[in-house]
Amino acid sequence: MMTATLFENFISRRIKTSGAEINLATGGSGPPLLLLHGYPQTHAMWHKIAPRLAQRFTVVCPDLRGYGDSEKPEGGASHVNYSKRAMAQDQVEVMQALGFSQFAVVGHDRGGRVAHRMAMDHPERVQRLVVLDISPTRLMFARTDQAFATAYYHWFFLIQPFDLPERLIGADTSYYLRRKLGGWSSGLQHFDPRALAEYERCFADPATVHASCEDYRAAATIDLEHDAADRDNRIRCRMLVLWGDRGVVNRLFEPVEDWKQVADDVSGRALPCGHFLAEEAPDATLNEILAFLGD
Repeated sequence: MMTATLFENFISRRIKTSGAEINLATGGSGPPLLLLHGYPQTHAMWHKIAPRLAQRFTVVCPDLRGYGDSEKPEGGASHVNYSKRAMAQDQVEVMQALGFSQFAVVGHDRGGRVAHRMAMDHPERVQRLVVLDISPTRLMFARTDQAFATAYYHWFFLIQPFDLPERLIGADTSYYLRRKLGGWSSGLQHFDPRALAEYERCFADPATVHASCEDYRAAATIDLEHDAADRDNRIRCRMLVLWGDRGVVNRLFEPVEDWKQVADDVSGRALPCGHFLAEEAPDATLNEILAFLGD
């Protein structure tokens, strides 16, 4: 697989969980560290920092269910199979299968939302939490205005009923993906051609396009129900928030203050990049993660 050339000395595996079969790459030794990617990518997004993290940690880089080469179950009633609760459960079971009952988590974008739910549902598992370029889902929906809806139109496009977004994206998946990556970043030049080819390969699968829509449909429905039910619960572990100073989150939200509404111990700062921190500013992202996990 092409990702093997991006993750030197990592091993590719597939692990069957109770909800989906998960594709992943793992490498290194030391304390366990789970890295969760965002939309519209795969675990390949970590290739600039995962090998260096593996010098100090046992690094696990999975494809979320519905993405990459992981299984893509049907959405189910109320899109339950793409709730962040279901997606988090996959990753807890992956880590358990690898022998890790406790671990640190870094999540970018959608992976950050999965990590948020994981820290709520499995507080005994998540020792430390890092999220990249997001504020809490419920808060972002609640503050939606013209500026946010314009910048994050995809949130409202992808939640439209099947199969409107699927058909429109499917007409030219490469064009759509490149527009997303280029529009949210400081330019496509920050993406390794091998990683970009991997994103295009996986996103060309209609099942991936559909599953990613189900992810967003769940975020606008059942995920909000879960968040409302947990309104009085909080993230107890230490939390680091990083975001791009050229991105929408920096312009329209206050990530540290936003996360303090749902978490007890939050720190963080902006990095000199757009949305894709691990690929646009890998050195700065790596240094912040290492400092946070090492102190």
